[in-house]
Amino acid sequence: MITSGEGPISPHRTETIPQTTGFADGPLPPPLDPALSMTTESALDTTAMKAEAQDFQATFQEAREEIGKVIVGQQRVVEAALTALFCGGNVLLEGVPGLGKTELIKAMSQVLDLDFKRIQFTPDLMPADIVGTNVMNTDAHGRYQFEFRPGPIFTQLLLADEINRATPKTQSALLETMQEGTVTTAGTMHRLKQPFFVMATQNPLEQEGTYPLPEAQLDRFLFKIHVPFVSLTELNEIVTRTILKQQVTLRKLLNSERIMQLRDVLAKVVVADPMREFACRLVLSTHPETVEAPDGVRKYVRWGASPRAAQALIRAARVRALSQGRAHVSFDDIRYFAGEVLKHRTLLNYDGQAENVQVGDLITECVTTITEKAG
Repeated sequence: MITSGEGPISPHRTETIPQTTGFADGPLPPPLDPALSMTTESALDTTAMKAEAQDFQATFQEAREEIGKVIVGQQRVVEAALTALFCGGNVLLEGVPGLGKTELIKAMSQVLDLDFKRIQFTPDLMPADIVGTNVMNTDAHGRYQFEFRPGPIFTQLLLADEINRATPKTQSALLETMQEGTVTTAGTMHRLKQPFFVMATQNPLEQEGTYPLPEAQLDRFLFKIHVPFVSLTELNEIVTRTILKQQVTLRKLLNSERIMQLRDVLAKVVVADPMREFACRLVLSTHPETVEAPDGVRKYVRWGASPRAAQALIRAARVRALSQGRAHVSFDDIRYFAGEVLKHRTLLNYDGQAENVQVGDLITECVTTITEKAG
């Protein structure tokens, strides 16, 4: 028999041991509310996203202003080119010679601290002149072996000048690099350094001896940007800079790693269901057989934009929202680059070509006709 100060303890008797709460003579704390915890985390995520959006806005604005030190006017062109770069897309510039298309991409390479190369497309240019070729060489022991000599496409910013002067066979050499960021030669795939950005140009005036880009390749360009002629004030400024030979030194504001970090922010931008549906309805409005198509599209359009156009609208809208310091996409963000996205993806029928209908006017009609609310 086991005894204690109060008497014998039965082996079948159980004693209650008082629980300690860690609070001196106080009640137990109330359980944490899961909804309150989730609200706190959501508030922290929202604050962090706002800070990232403001950082993107400041960086985008600073880069645009720095490029503007070299490019006179053309604010829309500069903004669209930077937007396409941050989207991971490519652009096709169309304009007469002498408007600064080459200077634009050179200025971008300096401000963004990226490698730059230029290819002047001609009718006799071959695909191997762009992507590179395998040449036979000897090693240190005198043995023959093939060695790959990379072409000018192995860069980060590539200017494809007058791309419509090369044959379709040569033009197609850019398809894989623009879509996948890779080059395949002799069965070996070479990955290009990111970010990789193609800026192609074409002259709308001289069409003799040119090869218009096929629809499949036009669809690979995120934007087709029209470069307008300069105004009197801008032309005077260009001539003044040329006469005085003012040397402008551009600052390096970004680099490859920083650009890839900013691209990662795009995925965090909120695209609500009504915004996504609006972008899809806007693309469908370019097809003459759909209910969303306005009268002009039904009469003059043979084929509308592809699904890539809807993707491009959303990607461009995300960059536009961030450049304005917002972490969510609005309807105006989707409308903002509608012309650059849809115009080169919409094909006129015979009546439209015969009456010289401007595709840009039809896209404007689509943008103004489509309502924000479905139905």
